[in-house]
Amino acid sequence: MSDRPGPEVYSIAAHRGFADALVAGLVPRYSDENFGLAKLTLLLPSARAARTMQEAFVRHSGETGQAGLLMPRMVMIGDLDLDETLGPLFDSLGAGAAIPPAADPTRRWLRLAQLISETQEDAPKGAALLRLAFETGQVMDRLLVEEIAPEALRQDEVLSIFEEKLSKHWQDNLRDFAKLQQYWLGDLSARGELDAAARRNALFREAAKRMRDDPPETPFVAAGVTSAAPALARLLRTVSELPQGAVILPDLDLSMGEEVWDELGAAGDTGAESPFGRDDAVTHPQYHLKLLLNRMGVRRDEVQQWHRAGLGKGPPERTHAISSLFLPPEASKAWVDLPANRRRMAGVRLIESANPEEEAQAVALLVRQALEEPEKRVAVVTPDRGLAGRVAQHLRRWNITADDSAGRPLAQTAAGRIVLLLAEVAAEDAAPVPLLSLLQHPLAGAGEDRADWLDSARALEMRLRGPRTAPGLAPLQAAAEKAGVGEWFSGIAEAIAPLLNHAEPLGLAEWLDLLASAAENLCGDAVWSREDGRALSSFIEELRLNSREVPVELDAADLPSALRDAMDRVAVRPPYGGHPRVAIYGLLEARMTRADLVICAGLNEGTWPPTPSTDPLLAPAVLRALGVPGADFRIGLAAHDLAGALGAPEVVLSRAARDTSGPAIPSRFLLRVRALLDEDMTKAATDDDLRALARAIDDPPPVPPHSQPQPRPSSAQREQVISVTALDRLRSDPYEFYAKKILALPELEKLDAVPGPAWQGSLAHAILEDWHAGKGSLAELADRHLSELSAHPLLRALWQPRLMRALEWIEAELKGEAGRTPLKWEAKGKISVKDITIHGVADRIDRMPDGSLAVVDYKTGKPPSGTQVENGYALQLGTLGLILRDGDIGGVSGEASCFEYWSFGKNADSDTGFGYKVTPLKVGNKRSGMEPDEFLPKTQAMLNEALDKWILGDEPFTARPNPDAPGYNTYDQLMRLAEWQGREEDEG
Repeated sequence: MSDRPGPEVYSIAAHRGFADALVAGLVPRYSDENFGLAKLTLLLPSARAARTMQEAFVRHSGETGQAGLLMPRMVMIGDLDLDETLGPLFDSLGAGAAIPPAADPTRRWLRLAQLISETQEDAPKGAALLRLAFETGQVMDRLLVEEIAPEALRQDEVLSIFEEKLSKHWQDNLRDFAKLQQYWLGDLSARGELDAAARRNALFREAAKRMRDDPPETPFVAAGVTSAAPALARLLRTVSELPQGAVILPDLDLSMGEEVWDELGAAGDTGAESPFGRDDAVTHPQYHLKLLLNRMGVRRDEVQQWHRAGLGKGPPERTHAISSLFLPPEASKAWVDLPANRRRMAGVRLIESANPEEEAQAVALLVRQALEEPEKRVAVVTPDRGLAGRVAQHLRRWNITADDSAGRPLAQTAAGRIVLLLAEVAAEDAAPVPLLSLLQHPLAGAGEDRADWLDSARALEMRLRGPRTAPGLAPLQAAAEKAGVGEWFSGIAEAIAPLLNHAEPLGLAEWLDLLASAAENLCGDAVWSREDGRALSSFIEELRLNSREVPVELDAADLPSALRDAMDRVAVRPPYGGHPRVAIYGLLEARMTRADLVICAGLNEGTWPPTPSTDPLLAPAVLRALGVPGADFRIGLAAHDLAGALGAPEVVLSRAARDTSGPAIPSRFLLRVRALLDEDMTKAATDDDLRALARAIDDPPPVPPHSQPQPRPSSAQREQVISVTALDRLRSDPYEFYAKKILALPELEKLDAVPGPAWQGSLAHAILEDWHAGKGSLAELADRHLSELSAHPLLRALWQPRLMRALEWIEAELKGEAGRTPLKWEAKGKISVKDITIHGVADRIDRMPDGSLAVVDYKTGKPPSGTQVENGYALQLGTLGLILRDGDIGGVSGEASCFEYWSFGKNADSDTGFGYKVTPLKVGNKRSGMEPDEFLPKTQAMLNEALDKWILGDEPFTARPNPDAPGYNTYDQLMRLAEWQGREEDEG
């Protein structure tokens, strides 16, 4: 270290590797023969940084051949504004003895929600209220970190902005925030507490004072701290002036010209006209370091270059290239005359993949290739948690476990998901989708026989497919009894029953009691046993304890979103056990780390850097007046993270051309790299071979397009008992008949399905059957059948009025036709044609005034057109006429002269607005349709033809031979329709 007077401030260049270079300098300077480095105190920004330093000390010890080393004491002084965790600060100095305790952050969140509800007339409720309370706390912390007192909101400059420039929206927000802050400060004062950020500032001030008054005898070194919080900056200044103190900064560019340094802007300079000017280059990676130096009162020329390099150092010219890469706008003009040696970035590769999956595959391949080299360390750095998860999954194919050190939100873990599913069950009154998601969750039924549990859950699922039943457990229990799993479901119902039927809001603590109890009843101890379960237990206990002291009420409907928001703020990090030479980091975790190969992935705008978010409560002009850096400040932090990563010996910059929502824009940082390298060097740095391998590794050899399916089952398989509706399918799309009847693959309804024509038709037929039998009025029967179906109230409200209008039309139509008498309804009949049984159910058989018979078919949708009937795609009425003529339907036989479709569809000419009749015959004034005397003979001929070709013959069951025929998409995937449709003529 230097013996010169003044602050001892150093910078470690990006290419030297911060942690390894720091250790290489600390060990010879501070190690003691007996105590090692135990007398040294290292001030570090985060727990992750402390772990990085431990690893660097171990590497140094191994490299130098030391048998062992006592490491220094490490104290975390991370910035709350960056969501870091504070460790105990300077306990040996006794700095915290006289400082009031910090307010519990969870209690503050809930108390702010209470205050907002009490003080704002139009305050939101439920989850939105809790979300606003959390955002309010973030704004308070942001001001506290900058040491901005509440009364600053009433200073002249802010008031002038308030009156002259702010819209009513921002005025209301500022007024509400100021009022709320005063209430909260009163609450804090009454409890004798401080906000955590305010207490941290007080600790910094007290520690700095004690250091100045009584300098410690042991050395203190602050390393890697880049937060520019004023109180922390003053503490760093004090540390830098201690007899055995020093401050070491990462990647401060000492080679940058003064004119470029000045172009960064005022950066908090109190001597400037405004500490944060509109033209400040806040997105530059050096801006926050200039802000820190200004607040420390240290000039850049007082900062010295660190004298050691680390084990994983990169080429020295890389630092010059990084400096050129991030030049501010005016200085960037120098790129025109920049020599090639200042542009070149040897060891840096570029990869642009087609999509996130391909990018993850490419990154995994890079990791796999690097591990072939002994002792080579690899770090994947990305702020995209989804991409990090994909990379980890791809690495598992080679049995490489690479844990994401940034962790996963609690809401995305197995234990957290159980609680959220229970909350959704409570919010939706045990609706089928959340209920079955809960029952089929991996933790549900832990301790039970898993196979039996899943069999029971799937049996219940089959019974619940279709439109949603009425809310509550009674309809579900009835469905479970029909599925044969009634006893199994009774235990589940007992576990979840306390969550249901809460019409009034409950306190959050009460909800948490119910959820924890239900989770344990369903999952046993398994819900708490792993790292996510332990995190969930701590989360619930902390929230439950504070919500009992500060009650907040929630409706059941708000419970899932409120819990999800809170759980997303809890990171569950994996236990130890991953590959020792592979690490996946978020941006915060990657700071100070170094590896031989660093892969910076997800370099798209909006991801790296993230999209700046405007403060929801205070207008940008107000923040600027208060002296708070703008929203773009975080872009500069992201740029500094990338600059630090670029110093590694080998670097790969990766992005995907598309993300899940569409085309993606390359990161502004990546565009700068391309511009700096120019076209030729960019092309040379682009790794097309790896991208091609990533694209090909999971791609099978090219497969020729599938041909139009033409299955030919055996004669034994063809002999079927055929219904009149199946006959229509057989003629229009033989493959559909084959899949449904011969392969026995009926279509499964969706869970919570929208009621379709089949459901509506079944309900209407059941009501009309009972009505014709004289079992009640149409209204009474509709209520009874909807109740028997356990139809959901919303479904009844939407469908019943329309159904009743159509049923009333049928009633009026029958009364209006004198002499027309229904003889049979929902009656069955069958005949044998060429030894094949043809059967069907007639919706209604009427005796007409002239004594002839009429066949009526009800349609909830649009009836078949005359063309469809003529082409043989809708033979149902005609085939029923054949059964009536050659056999009987419900004991009635004879030749029918009238064939009608009675539709429930809309009809403006009807008194009820619904219902009309059509016939496929050419009668009266109709100009299309089949002649009455030709209808049954043509139907007979088409029936015989179908039997001869497909049932008794060897005709293939060709998929979609009649494109103009009415069809369904049920079996499109099975027949691989998209692979061959439209290619038939080309192949011919």
